[in-house]
Amino acid sequence: MTDLFAAKSADFDQNPFVAQLSAAVGKAVLANIDLKATMAVLDFGAGTGLISSQLAPHVGRIVAVDISPAMLDKLVAKPGLKDKVVTCCQDLLIQPLTEKFDVVVSAMAMHHIEDTRQLITTLSAHLKPGGQIALADLDSEDGSFHPVDTGGVFHHGFDRDQLAALLTTAGFRDIHFCTAHNAERDNGVFPVFLVTAKWH
Repeated sequence: MTDLFAAKSADFDQNPFVAQLSAAVGKAVLANIDLKATMAVLDFGAGTGLISSQLAPHVGRIVAVDISPAMLDKLVAKPGLKDKVVTCCQDLLIQPLTEKFDVVVSAMAMHHIEDTRQLITTLSAHLKPGGQIALADLDSEDGSFHPVDTGGVFHHGFDRDQLAALLTTAGFRDIHFCTAHNAERDNGVFPVFLVTAKWH
C-alpha cells in the first residue's frame, strides 16, 4: 500500500496550521473527556502523535494506530511517548485489534475513510462497555479545504446531524458536538468539530 503521508511526515509537526489544529483538538478532548490514569486509549489515525502527546500525561497507555509507517516513525522517535505509547501500523477496518479501550480518539482521519458507517462500527468494537469516543473532523465544506490533487479524501467534511444519526444507530448515547477549532486558510475558515459519545 502506498504511504500517502510519507512526504508530509518529514516536516509535519513544524507546520503551523497542523500544530494549531492539533493543539485545539487536544484541548477540546481534555475538556470533554474525563481521562484517568488507569485508562487505555486508542488513537485512530494517530499520525506523528500530536494528539497522543497531549493525552499521554493523563492516561495509562495509548495504542497509536495509523496506516502510514512514516508518520508512526516520527511518533516513536518522540522521547515523551516512548514509555506510554505503543504503535500499530495496520488498517483496523481490515485487521481489528483484540484489545478493548476506555476511549477511542481520532483527529482529522474520518474524511480519509470511505465507509463512515463501517468505521463507526469498527471503532465501537474496540470499546469497553461504557467506553467513549472523541472524534474530530471537518464540518461539511465545499471541497476547497484540500488541494484538488490530494489523494485519499472521501468526504468534504460531515453534517453533524447525519453523523449523530449514524452514531445513534450504532448504539452510542450522550452524543455531544462542539466546535474545537476554526481552521483558517487563504480560501476561507473551516470549522472543525469534536463529537463525543458513550458506548452502551
